[in-house]
Amino acid sequence: MKCDYCDSKATVFLTQLAEGQMKKVCLCDSCAKERGVTDPTGFSLADMLLTNFGNSGAKIKAPRTERLTGGAKVCPECGFTLEDLKKVRRFGCGNCYNVFTEELAAMLRGMHKGQSHVGKVPEGLMESHYRYQRMEELRGKLEEAISSENYEAAAELRDEIRKLDEEEVAK
Repeated sequence: MKCDYCDSKATVFLTQLAEGQMKKVCLCDSCAKERGVTDPTGFSLADMLLTNFGNSGAKIKAPRTERLTGGAKVCPECGFTLEDLKKVRRFGCGNCYNVFTEELAAMLRGMHKGQSHVGKVPEGLMESHYRYQRMEELRGKLEEAISSENYEAAAELRDEIRKLDEEEVAK
């Protein structure tokens, strides 16, 4: 495949989804460096897609700014909708996570056991992990006991928390 800017062999391939359409750019190493593709702070794929392609003279039309969304939520930064997410299975930008938080939570519940990652823990840390969970549980119960003025239960929970703390310090 050839570079879109010159006739050299393309080694960098960029794809952007805009308005439900994929736009692709193929670049050789020198054109990629020249346009800042290797510099994450100075590179904008959208700008590249909307400008002239070097010698070829080809120009990509700017996408329409208005969209018929039918009252659906739209990301103010990239114009992505929930329908776009369902089609492409990716977000348009980082702000989409904030805009579609509720919808994303429902999707995750359908795919996973929960919304937070529960992965493998290295062997040596498993005991420490369980102790931490137990401490959090006991602290929650202690707060409840104090707020309900059940001071006997609170004292027992306090003692159990101290015991776990001492075990942790001893190790």
